Amino acid sequence: MRLSAPIYILKQQAKALARSERIPLHLALDRIANREGFRVWSHLAARCREDDPSSVLFTQLNPGSLVLLAGRPGQGKTLLGIGLIIEALSRGQRAAFFTLELTVADVARRLRSFDREWDEFGDELVVDASDRIDAGYIVSQLTSAPPNTLVVIDYLQLLDQRRESPALAEQVAILKRFAEDRRLIIVCLSQVDRHYDLAGKPYPDLSDVRMPNPLDLTLFDKACFLNQGRMQVASVG
Repeated sequence: MRLSAPIYILKQQAKALARSERIPLHLALDRIANREGFRVWSHLAARCREDDPSSVLFTQLNPGSLVLLAGRPGQGKTLLGIGLIIEALSRGQRAAFFTLELTVADVARRLRSFDREWDEFGDELVVDASDRIDAGYIVSQLTSAPPNTLVVIDYLQLLDQRRESPALAEQVAILKRFAEDRRLIIVCLSQVDRHYDLAGKPYPDLSDVRMPNPLDLTLFDKACFLNQGRMQVASVG
């Protein structure tokens, strides 16, 4: 049975329903499950675990790769990025989340949407919300990261917001070399331009990525585009 949206989006909908109608979360989850054709939420979760988008996307990511994860606001980029982190950690890999958009508390709340707590991962997970984040800073913080570490950067268009940071194209080249040299998986969340809303395409593509500064997007090995709860993954470089 195909869901109307990924399970993490359905959880968000259930939490919103619980708040708006002032009902317990478990009842809201069951109501969302009923709408999707399941008797209770646990049946929906068990049936759809194998189709979880984080798991599906993670299996397509290879060590040494630089990945673009793009979509318009509200399409689930951040949650999917955090889902990838949880997937990596569950497979015994390390993970790091660098964000110029969220606070550490924001990240902790998003982890809870997956029923996980930050402190349960210990040193296996690094969350960094420093204002100094750019490619050089990320490299400096990951000097001891082992191969297969998953790195999520939130988000691409903010990396060169500081005057002292290198141009975005130079930073992406640095990240690509670092991923290849250290056999890491680096995922960059990215905005999609507003003109996509009028394009009539089922998914954005590279031409829709917001580009305030010049950047050769073929530096990325793969691109994942989100729209209306669905994703499309394609090779790029």
